[in-house]
Amino acid sequence: MKKTLITTVLVSSLTTASAFAADNTWEKEASDAWIDGKAEATLLFNGELNNFDINTDVKNGVVVLTGEVEHSVDKKLAEELVLGIDGVKEVDNELTIVDMSDERKKERNFESDSDFTDAKIATVIKSRYLFDTDVDGTDIDVDVEGRVVTLNGHVQSSAERKLAVQIAKNTNDVEEVEDNLRVSKKS
Repeated sequence: MKKTLITTVLVSSLTTASAFAADNTWEKEASDAWIDGKAEATLLFNGELNNFDINTDVKNGVVVLTGEVEHSVDKKLAEELVLGIDGVKEVDNELTIVDMSDERKKERNFESDSDFTDAKIATVIKSRYLFDTDVDGTDIDVDVEGRVVTLNGHVQSSAERKLAVQIAKNTNDVEEVEDNLRVSKKS
């Protein structure tokens, strides 16, 4: 009887411990995903870095930076920015410093500036829609290419449509807005 009781307690303890370990693994993965997203956003919205050449990977709170930067200052800046994020335990900075030709610099700067500006415009417009109580931002798709905003989706009234278009037009750096919104009542 005593052996059975001890065996039962031991098996229960091991089962409970493995269940907690599995739960803990899921929490770590979710935390790592959050840190990765936060690191990408932090690098993207920093005007001094070209985030399109920097990759981030996170495991157990340790962020690995890979990719290319032009200067040692850029490498250190990326590391410091990521270290400032809650939950980051350590940064493994594997960024490579490359010396680019003037032609490649111009080409890369044009492409990255354009991509960055388009991404920023889309983020700002979508955020404004989501925080505006008169526009249902969940039903509006915002695409931006070359500072030209294309709005697709459904709105509930012509007033909501006009407001959505005006919000897009009033956003900094927008050159043109293509309105493909359709008015349709939700059932």
